[in-house]
Amino acid sequence: MKKLFLTVTTLLLTAAAIGQSKEYATFSATIANGPNEATITSRGKLIKKINVKNGVFKDTLRVKDGLYELHIGEEYTDLYLKNGFDLKMKMDVNQFDESIVYEGSGAAENNFLAKQILLDEKLDFAALMASNETDFNAKYNEILKSNLARLEDKNLSASFVTIEKKQIEMKYGQLKMMYDQALQTKKLNNTTAPSFDYVNYKGGKSKLEDFRGKFVYIDLWATWCGPCRAEIPFLKDVEKKYHEKNIVFMSISIDKQTDMEKWKKMVKDKELGGVQLFADNDWNSKFVQDFKVTGIPRFILIDPNGKVVNADAPRPSSPELASVFDKLLN
Repeated sequence: MKKLFLTVTTLLLTAAAIGQSKEYATFSATIANGPNEATITSRGKLIKKINVKNGVFKDTLRVKDGLYELHIGEEYTDLYLKNGFDLKMKMDVNQFDESIVYEGSGAAENNFLAKQILLDEKLDFAALMASNETDFNAKYNEILKSNLARLEDKNLSASFVTIEKKQIEMKYGQLKMMYDQALQTKKLNNTTAPSFDYVNYKGGKSKLEDFRGKFVYIDLWATWCGPCRAEIPFLKDVEKKYHEKNIVFMSISIDKQTDMEKWKKMVKDKELGGVQLFADNDWNSKFVQDFKVTGIPRFILIDPNGKVVNADAPRPSSPELASVFDKLLN
């Protein structure tokens, strides 16, 4: 009777433990050359801070089945977590992506993600984006097919395959969208630039035709745009270097009409040079729409006859810009 009681008790305790373990994920790691803290995030939101002692941590998390990011120092890697996992990771921060290896429950899915990062890093993004339409589509379809084929591994859970398939399709779908947008922008080169009639900071209005006979380097920006403001010091340097050349430096703000005073204040406070204009309808201004602008800063170069030289010209911070100007202006 006692043996039967002990056996039943043991079975009940074991069942309880199994049930409890499915309520959270256990995640442990051995990290060489790393800091004493790691964080797990989801879509930019902090999920948990983890203390790392002597290169080791072990923690438990209640999670929703899905993709997360493990941040260690300035680097991060993708994670797939699910309650019930007992995931173990080994890595060396000095060889971050290349050294990551997983063991335990959830290892198949996370080793998939680790390899996916390495495959993505091998992609020559610049060469792909610079290729012609036929070559791009062939390479794009090849890459997409190859990545989706990796999901046919029987060791991967069905829930992971569903999530990662959507992730891959979305990621490469965005790549194709970027290429298609760039292709449409390139088609504007060597065409007559659309005109405008915008408020000039110095008074009155200015049209593109007012600057015929000179090259015009246009900066589309806004006061709220951090990357735009980061280009200002470089733009000032470029203006100073080429101020005696046959070129006009023009900045067109696409701030909302209600922010015109804010724009004027920044032009004054930052001592912005060149021709400072204010677009008539922010993002919806016809000039902006005609150039298919979806992000700023955006730089456009127009020749003395009003033809578009480059509808997506190099930024002032790019060394390439000086080469372009030296070729055109000397």
